[in-house]
Amino acid sequence: MVCAQKFSASCENTTNAHLTHSGIFLVTPSYSLIPAQNRQRLSVAPMMDWTDRHCRYLHRLLSGQSLLYTEMVTTGALLHGDVQRHLRFNAEEHAVALQLGGSEPADLAHCARLGQEWGYDEINLNCGCPSPRVQRGAFGACLMNEATLVADGVKAMCDVVSIPVTVKHRIGIDKIESYDFVRDFVGTVAQAGCSTFIVHARNAWLQGLSPKENREIPPLRYELVYQLKKDFPLLTIAINGGITTNAQVAEHLQHVDGVMVGREAYYNPWLMQSWDADFFGAPVSTLTRELVEEAMVVYMERAFAEDGCPWYAIARHMLGLHHGQRGGRMWRQVWSNHKLKPLPAREVWQIARAALDKGAAHA
Repeated sequence: MVCAQKFSASCENTTNAHLTHSGIFLVTPSYSLIPAQNRQRLSVAPMMDWTDRHCRYLHRLLSGQSLLYTEMVTTGALLHGDVQRHLRFNAEEHAVALQLGGSEPADLAHCARLGQEWGYDEINLNCGCPSPRVQRGAFGACLMNEATLVADGVKAMCDVVSIPVTVKHRIGIDKIESYDFVRDFVGTVAQAGCSTFIVHARNAWLQGLSPKENREIPPLRYELVYQLKKDFPLLTIAINGGITTNAQVAEHLQHVDGVMVGREAYYNPWLMQSWDADFFGAPVSTLTRELVEEAMVVYMERAFAEDGCPWYAIARHMLGLHHGQRGGRMWRQVWSNHKLKPLPAREVWQIARAALDKGAAHA
């Protein structure tokens, strides 16, 4: 499951299917590189503890064209920790971006080079996370106060990799609400070689709010992100924050180049099922939730055979697959039942399917 360090692919994603022993067609994700200028059109946000390689495998089953991001990986973790543990991913995940957290240009350059060697399609610098732990490391959202340092880091990475280097940031920090602040930040960093900015349309309050509150309390100001696109028409500007429907995605794409969806893609992953057709011009998908679930069971078996990964470490990411569906609550209860952990994934799947059918019949 470890990705090869050298990778090349064609420009279109397709979905593979084959008949399984259960008599239904099983989908498996296939990967390929979409043109760089289109990658940012629709993406799933990097989310700590959520968007690991197992989560991204599920998301790639649902959308072959959207850009996927890793959880933030700090430069310290790569410089002093287990590189394989942090950088391994499934080949099917492409296009996939590595998000780095750090501020020292030399360290960022070293880690960006590692990311390219491991086969990532993009390196993204986190300038938006407001958590106290990240602030203690002097990176994340607090870097918006140091645009020149961010520019130095971007240049250092651009000098050593040939893949895109992008930046994810907020529209401001603390009580700084002037548009000039984010405009000047983007302008400074762009001069260092960054041509793509993913903008969370909220301020980051570095004091007084938890990371969760920072995703909810500071008001959304989409108009500032739209203005960035007007002021920097040659840059790629993607918007993030509070986006929960495909109708909202379509509306934002009238103003900016791309949309990044966060927690809604995790809690309600079926939202992604129509993305390729709706936003990339692909044929209408014939996927069903049942096909995706069986594909994940096959993936669980593969992961266990390869490195002993338990099925429940993977199943946690698909608990939203039947979001809003009859029987969905009973189905989730099976996949999250700790008493079933000793059973093989396929047996749990059969129990979950029976629970779903029972719940739907009595709904």
